[in-house]
Amino acid sequence: MQHASQSPADREVAVAAAARLARRIRRHSLQMVHSAGLGHPGGDMSSADILAALYSGVLRINPADPAAPGRDRFIMSKGHCSAALYSALAEAGYVPVERLSEYMKPLSMLNGHPDRNKVPGVEANTGPLGHGLPIAVGVAKAARISGGDWRTFVLTGDGELQEGSNWEAAMAASHFQLDNLTLIVDRNRLQQGDRTESTITLEPLAERWRAFGWAVREIDGNDPAALVSAFSQIPFETGKPSCVIANTRKGCGVSFMEDRAEWHHRVPTAVELAAALIELGEDSE
Repeated sequence: MQHASQSPADREVAVAAAARLARRIRRHSLQMVHSAGLGHPGGDMSSADILAALYSGVLRINPADPAAPGRDRFIMSKGHCSAALYSALAEAGYVPVERLSEYMKPLSMLNGHPDRNKVPGVEANTGPLGHGLPIAVGVAKAARISGGDWRTFVLTGDGELQEGSNWEAAMAASHFQLDNLTLIVDRNRLQQGDRTESTITLEPLAERWRAFGWAVREIDGNDPAALVSAFSQIPFETGKPSCVIANTRKGCGVSFMEDRAEWHHRVPTAVELAAALIELGEDSE
């Protein structure tokens, strides 16, 4: 499997597109959480740049044919950050943008956690409960068995890595040499109620993944340029699954939300929402 070539000019365009999309994801998701009175805005904000980089050009997908057999698969293991995922899917053309206002409303397709039977572009129903990576390993293995050339990407939370099923999946992915699989860890160092390292220590996280046979890169996960660059180099090593540890900030983009555990599951007031949208800037094309 070869790295996709990308000229400096193409890279610049991709980075600019990802930055614009990340801003729209942040604005959409905050408005959705405020309207619903429920959600996980801190994680929505930390993962926005990752989702934007993927959906603005990395994923080989066609919203007009969501079930195309050869599509790349993206699994949002940290499914509680559904507002960010739905925003990315809407901006990509899977869901009408105006339907984002239905987030978590009764009978809405846009549940609090994504449902693959309701939302085009959703590949798996997820928690996070450590389920996304095991599913992704199975999907990547299926490509090998069937001769498919699709790639599988999965985004996990860092607190979610305290679930043991992730490490069973990590061993399997290495054993089967699934270099068509990429794990992205949203390493914001916060989980519900506290810091990850105060709950169960994850460091040295990169070395743990390497010990399980993965090729690892550590990057600034809130830097579109770093994300676009890393994704353009996948797979990092032939015969090894790739792990991107994306160091992010919970609540990234809004000063009073950043790196604060309470924003894991807090709803912004009308005043806070207005202030946040001002900080995020205009929702430009």
